[in-house]
Amino acid sequence: MAGEQLSARVDSWIWAVRLTRTRSIASDACRGGHVRVNGFRVKPAHAVRPGDEVRLRHDGHERIVVVSRIIAKRVGAAVAAECYVDKSPPPPPREEIVTVAVRDRGAGRPTKRERRDLDRLLGRPAAEGRSRRSRPE
Repeated sequence: MAGEQLSARVDSWIWAVRLTRTRSIASDACRGGHVRVNGFRVKPAHAVRPGDEVRLRHDGHERIVVVSRIIAKRVGAAVAAECYVDKSPPPPPREEIVTVAVRDRGAGRPTKRERRDLDRLLGRPAAEGRSRRSRPE
């Protein structure tokens, strides 16, 4: 294309291709060491060029993309997807994600009945012989 640039700031490019919601999140990720270009941690002003591999750790998983086109302004999702080649590993299946039981704030510790119900729900073995303290005899 006629007006295409040769390089751009990495934080601006990450935001423009919609890898992060805001540019400030992209800048903070760079400052926090969560962005690597060709294996090196970079600052927000680092120049990114076509062919560079950008690794971004965000929201608990890593995105690995190879820059195919440089853009400076945020564009639609369809155009943004053409600006990089996604080489990220697939997300883990939903079964592997462990859900944690959440108690209401201020509810305190579970009662003995609630604990037994939780054990039954989670498939834990019955807690026979549980005692408050083990006393040496």
